Amino acid sequence: SSGINAEYGDMIDEHMWTTNNMYLKIVDKFNDWNVSAFVTAGKQRFIILHDVKNEDSIRQFFQEVYELYIKIAMNPFYEPNSPITSQVFHQKLKILCRRYLI
Repeated sequence: SSGINAEYGDMIDEHMWTTNNMYLKIVDKFNDWNVSAFVTAGKQRFIILHDVKNEDSIRQFFQEVYELYIKIAMNPFYEPNSPITSQVFHQKLKILCRRYLI
């Protein structure tokens, strides 16, 4: 729901003011899940719920997702802030999830 998105958006905004890093680490907990965030240079927010304890894996995951996102965002046919519908993007995202989050 939009309330949840706004709540995490506010929480991420608070963390953004405390660091210059794009990877904000764990910003919250939800039941037994960690909530980690990454904010791009353009202020796009990537958020995942996970139970992985390895911060390096989460950071690397976000970094590689960011690289995929940049390739999509640079496409002249991509409309900023619209859903990413590329099947190639989604396939590569699944590979990254398996590599870093499982």
